[in-house]
Amino acid sequence: MSSVPENLPSRVSEVDRDSAVERLQEAFAEGLIPQEEMDARLHVALTATTPGELASVLASLPDEAVGPIVEVNTAGGLIHRRGSWQVPRTFRVNSRMGKVYLDLSRATIEYPVVNIELHLGYGWARIIVPSDAVVNYEQLNAEWKQPSYRAPQRSGASGARIRISGTMGHGRLWIKHGRS
Repeated sequence: MSSVPENLPSRVSEVDRDSAVERLQEAFAEGLIPQEEMDARLHVALTATTPGELASVLASLPDEAVGPIVEVNTAGGLIHRRGSWQVPRTFRVNSRMGKVYLDLSRATIEYPVVNIELHLGYGWARIIVPSDAVVNYEQLNAEWKQPSYRAPQRSGASGARIRISGTMGHGRLWIKHGRS
């Protein structure tokens, strides 16, 4: 019979570590922490063995869901935003057979990171982003056709980070940069 202490602190899983690392990277991208601080926090997060160690690297960061969430749920039709409009932190679209046209090129974007979540069964989406925006659509699951996007030739874009995620069934996503 072996004696095992009953009050051992719980261990941190790889999922917990990965989540903390992703949050730190987002905070850095949003300009909340400088490079040196991110490097130090990443080291602690990657070597953490207890939940308390992970909590310490995330403690001073604001909640990642800060900012408005706009959700549009529809069976079909056209969801259309263009011109001068206020872009929320998260814009979520759920549509079985709809079309989405979002033009952010002249919109007011207050957040360093904007999340656009598309959940479309059938239909298409066109998203026009500001000329200096950084686009990431790696979290988008396109079942039928892959998104159409050509990154600008210039390097070091300094604008908002536009993250596009979700699922596209039988439809397609086109992303392009607006003119300066």
